[in-house]
Amino acid sequence: MSAAAARKRGSLFVIAAPSGAGKTSLVKAILARDPALRVSVSHTTRKQREKEIPGRDYNFVDISEFRRLIEQKEFLEHAQVFDNYYGTGRAQVEALREAGHDVILEIDWQGAQQVRKAQPDCRSIFILPPSRAELESRLRNRKTDSEEVIARRLRDAVTDMSHYAEFDYVVVNEDFEKAAAELLEILRGGGLEFGAKRPGLTPLLKDLIG
Repeated sequence: MSAAAARKRGSLFVIAAPSGAGKTSLVKAILARDPALRVSVSHTTRKQREKEIPGRDYNFVDISEFRRLIEQKEFLEHAQVFDNYYGTGRAQVEALREAGHDVILEIDWQGAQQVRKAQPDCRSIFILPPSRAELESRLRNRKTDSEEVIARRLRDAVTDMSHYAEFDYVVVNEDFEKAAAELLEILRGGGLEFGAKRPGLTPLLKDLIG
């Protein structure tokens, strides 16, 4: 048997969260701890931020190019988030999985719905903050958004979090190191105790989404 034939196809993990829950920081932490993992670099129409590197953080494109990619069915998923568009390149994800890498998609709940339909074997994880007050505090501590934008992000966060039960797992990011360890456990095939519908989440969800 050839090496290519013997190579196991990589798994696909979808990780989503409301803005401010710490998803990006957690993904960076687990990538540092497990170099075999790969994250798919999304396309976006939003402006490049200082210190971001094209091709590493995002593939930055204009709206006309993004629409062309949609028409050519180049995206595994795509969605509008606030005033910008984000999409996951189908070919990139497929190439990484075929090479045997476990792949992480860092997307929102809308994109997660599309990926579950397109790749039913994926496993999905939702990150929750430990409280609504803590979520607001984290958004304010960024010091990058106006009061208007913060208020909109908080409203949208409630909508985002109401979709938690569509996911296979939920990780609560109260203690960062603990949350990162739980994420890694799920990615390595464990974590059954972190199921999205576990009863222990009920009090937190009442605080977060009412």
